[in-house]
Formats: sequence, structure tokens, C-alpha cells
Amino acid sequence: MGWEGASGQRIAVSWLIGGLVIGLSVLGFRRLALPHNKKKKKRPIRVYMDGCFDMMHYGHCNALRQARALGDQLVVGVVSDDEIIVNKGPPVTPLDERMIMVSGVKWVDEIIPDAPYAITEEFMKKLFDEYNIDYIIHGDDPCVLPDGTDAYALAKKAGRYKQIKRTEGVSSTDIVGRMLLCVRERSAGDSNSHSSLQRQFSSNGRSTLQRQFSHGRNNKSEDGVSGSGTRISHFLPTSRRIVQFSNGKGPGPDARIIYIDGAFDLFHAGHVEILRLARGLGDFLLVGIHTDHNVSAKRGRHRPIMNLHERSLSVLACRYVDEVIIGAPMEVSKDMITTFNISLVVQGSVAEDNDFQKEKENPYEVPNSMGILKLLESPLEITTSTIIKRIVSNHDAYQKRNERKAESERRYYEERAFVTGD
Repeated sequence: MGWEGASGQRIAVSWLIGGLVIGLSVLGFRRLALPHNKKKKKRPIRVYMDGCFDMMHYGHCNALRQARALGDQLVVGVVSDDEIIVNKGPPVTPLDERMIMVSGVKWVDEIIPDAPYAITEEFMKKLFDEYNIDYIIHGDDPCVLPDGTDAYALAKKAGRYKQIKRTEGVSSTDIVGRMLLCVRERSAGDSNSHSSLQRQFSSNGRSTLQRQFSHGRNNKSEDGVSGSGTRISHFLPTSRRIVQFSNGKGPGPDARIIYIDGAFDLFHAGHVEILRLARGLGDFLLVGIHTDHNVSAKRGRHRPIMNLHERSLSVLACRYVDEVIIGAPMEVSKDMITTFNISLVVQGSVAEDNDFQKEKENPYEVPNSMGILKLLESPLEITTSTIIKRIVSNHDAYQKRNERKAESERRYYEERAFVTGD
């Protein structure tokens, strides 16, 4: 073999060895680098929030929205009826209805029924071990047990407690007070039933209610309602809050759009269930919410209990609702059907005034003539009047409950004002 042949072999061997060394080096580097570059699948952060969720309103929904923002999955404990009775007094809505309400909120991922009112050592361990809860959430409002202790003391001690901001301007106590004032004013103006209702609402009780809830009353005329009408809420909506509650998505080009309208006052389980059925009929559920003026004209000057924007937020928080028309007209016109590309207009069989077909001016005449009106069988026989009647029938118990809660809230805010120097 000549020099050139030997030299060629040496060069080939050198290239081969060099290639192997480089290849092994690259493989080794990749092997070392993979663990650093590979993205580990993170376990979702699970947060827990509990509550009575009695007379559920947009304040509850906003609390759940804030809680959900602190994690990836929100587990909600709904306190049992018995626990509420012991710690607060009788609930207005029973557990089954409260479960429907909470499960209907778009930010809730999982529900624990019959949750305890206070976080005990045993229940907290169950939350951490069985439900894989990372943090327990509550608002910055007080939650004091009958013995004066903090219901979340153990969670705070464990370092697994996070706090959210309370939604000012609304509470179940306030809403019950609005209803009691509404009935009191109706009793004063109704000469036929004045004597019987007068006995039910003693002068002492009326003055107590006035002290508790008349701070927000508006004696001026609003939306055409006389000064004696019940207009208590001072809630002022902002565009940011409406955006926070909205889905932010419109219907697709070929979406089947379902429309349902109403007052949706004191948003309750009956509303949630009929909205669930309506949403199942199409791809996009559009909900029209009537103005305070129209509701008052239809159902009396003491209605609605909740104003238009409060009612709108409650409906927007429902997982079955895609969009709302705030201040929708009573009549569903051809122009409205065309503008919103509505495929089907639906109404529930259970409503405050479901005799629209007997009226001189049927608000659903146009969709009916077009063959796109459908009456849905309501799963629950609940209306806003049902809720009000529950309050009235157990007036004394709810008044005492409200007095205790109002006093607790008053002390809390006085102490907070003293600490902050407000």
C-alpha cells in the first residue's frame, strides 16, 4: 500500500472517530438538556370557597369570580340548611335550590354539598387530602361564629388562606330588607288588607326596618315610579364590571341564536333552569332584560326589587347565558329578530305574567306569526313572588336574622373605619 493510500485511511479513520465523538457529545448534551427543557405538566391550583349562597345575588357571583382568578379550578362548598339555621337563622332558599344557583355560575368547577359553616380541623384535612385544595378563600367581610370566634381561623393558621374584596352595595341582608320594606309599603297603601298586614308588621318592626334599610331609599321619582315606590339600591355599574361578567364572544356566522326575555328579578333557581333548557335549543343564548319602568308598569310600583343593572349582572354570571340586552323592549319586533339574527324565541310556562296571549297587545305576536315562538315547560314552579312570600310568611325570623347580621356588619365597618382612620 502506498503512502497516499495509508494517509487516506488515516484521514478516513480520523473523520470517523471525530464524527463519533461529536455525535456522542451532542447526544450527551441533549440527554443532559432534556430534563431542563421539557415542560412538566403542572398540577392545577385548586381553590375552595364556601358560603350559604342564600338569596344569591351578583355580589356572591363576583366573589366566586375573584376566587376563581386565584387558581385554575374553583371548588365551592354549599352550607347545609341545618348549619345555616344554627348559625344565622332559617334560609330563604333550601339547599337543592342553592345548589342549582351555585352550579349555574360560570366560574364554578365543582361543588361540595352540605359543607360545614365553620372550617373544622377534620374538614380542612379532607379538603387538602381528598379534594387537593391548595387555598381556602373568603371575602374581607367578617365571618364570626356564635361563640365569637373566626370561622376561618384554622385555615389562616395553616397558611392556606387567601382573601378577596367584598362587593360593596349589596348583601342578602339588604335584599331581604328591600322585600320587607316593599311589603310594608304595600300594606300601608292597601286598605283592604291593611288591618291583617298591620298586625303582621308591628309599628316597632317597621321602625326597625326603616333604620336598617332606608339609608339607601330614593324619595325622588325614578323611571316613572312614584316617590313611595321602593327604590333602595344605589348600585352604580361600571363598564369594567360588565366586561368582567361578560363572555366576550359573539355568535358564529351560522349560530342558532335563541332569545328569551323577562324581568329576572331576585334571580333564582327557576330562572337558572329555564335558561339551561333554552341554551340547549341552540348555539347562543341571548337574554333580554326589561327596564325597571316596564317591570313596575306590569307588576306594580314596588317592583322590581333589584334594579336593571343588578339584574343584568346576575343573568350575565349564569353559565348558560352568552349575551344580554340591558333594557330590552317588551315587544319582540321584526326589526329586533333581524338585527340579532334570532332563530327561536322561547318563554317558560311558569312566570309572573304568562298570560301574554290573552293581552290586547301580545308582545310575541311577531315571532308567533313567523312560527319561531316556543313555550318551554319550566322545570321548577318558582317565581319572584314565591321568594317574597317565603320572606313574608316567616317575617319575624328573617327580621331577627337581619337585625343580627346588620349589627354584625355595622360593628365590623366601624372597627375597620377606626383602624384605617376613615
